[in-house]
Amino acid sequence: MESLKIAFFCWESMYAERVGGLANAATNLAETLVKQQHEVHFFTRGTMPDQTVNGVCYHYCQPEGENIVKYCDSMSKAMVDQFRKYDIPHRFDFLHFHDWHVVQALHFLQDRNTILTYHSTEYGRYGNQYGDWWEFKEISGKEWYGGLIAKRVTAVSATLKNELMMLYNIPDEKCDVIPNGVVPREYRSNIDPGEVKRAYGIHPYAPMILFVGRLVYQKGPDLFIEAIRKVCQHRWDAKVIVAGDGGMRQLLQERSKDLPVNFVGYIPDSEYIRILNAADIVVIPSRNEPFGLVLLEAWSAEKCVVASNVGGLSENIESFVNGIKVDVNPESIAWGINTMIDEPWNAEALGKRGRKKVDRLFLWGPIVKDLVETYARTVS
Repeated sequence: MESLKIAFFCWESMYAERVGGLANAATNLAETLVKQQHEVHFFTRGTMPDQTVNGVCYHYCQPEGENIVKYCDSMSKAMVDQFRKYDIPHRFDFLHFHDWHVVQALHFLQDRNTILTYHSTEYGRYGNQYGDWWEFKEISGKEWYGGLIAKRVTAVSATLKNELMMLYNIPDEKCDVIPNGVVPREYRSNIDPGEVKRAYGIHPYAPMILFVGRLVYQKGPDLFIEAIRKVCQHRWDAKVIVAGDGGMRQLLQERSKDLPVNFVGYIPDSEYIRILNAADIVVIPSRNEPFGLVLLEAWSAEKCVVASNVGGLSENIESFVNGIKVDVNPESIAWGINTMIDEPWNAEALGKRGRKKVDRLFLWGPIVKDLVETYARTVS
């Protein structure tokens, strides 16, 4: 396909407002499109002047609203106003929207060649936990409407695609699976693991277990803490680092007062890379995980992963080949961790095989070529 002009609409990016893995995924998609000779303008939130980074033109807005739904409606309107300023000279070929936050913008521009990517769903994030909460219903409604009016839909895993078909009746032929990717060199570092461990008060030979992610119900940090209680009964010298923050942090700290758990909160990317490369095991105990970018980051660092047998994690991990899949409960998570602590040579082998799978299936270049084919199907 010839060089395309593409507009991205996403509420976060790596160079302004950054909340979770969506920022990494959307930013890397945009930058890889530019590397493949396409033009990308990225409409998002931010307080700085518009800028161009790695060939992508970023346009920022400052929304407001007393709740998340009104805030995102304000953001969508501001994005569309910005977009119209650039649409006259550029006349974008495709408009690519990411998640429910920008569905109102999709509504205003639905007559164009539109693609909506689902990175997760509100049901997946909360299940029935907040089923009667009004924002849950509003957001789920926007997800349904976005899938209805978008010309084409993509999902980051086959599991998420099936979830969309079940929840929102999106036709199979309208939805493509476009997985997330990773830049492996950004997560592999030749550090001295013992030196990093000592910096966190951990003996160089003690097994260091890492959890990284938002401290919210979906990510299962409470299951992880209860699993660590059982791990410590098995290995008195096991130590834990929890990187990330969220609404469950205070509860988790209360529950783990008697455990060797260090809550380090949000940390710079550079420090995350150091901790990741020093860790012996990375645990992903999510209750729901449409894809799981942490998996690719851990594999890029050649780390053994113990992960819940759900969603994209289940699809991508081959148990006892490149990781360990466990049930979503503390007993099973503890079993997986203990198994790998007891077999460090095996843990190392699983991490290396994970890296090979990244190089084979999860590099951004081939993934973006598939995305461009999806763009083509939008107008076929």
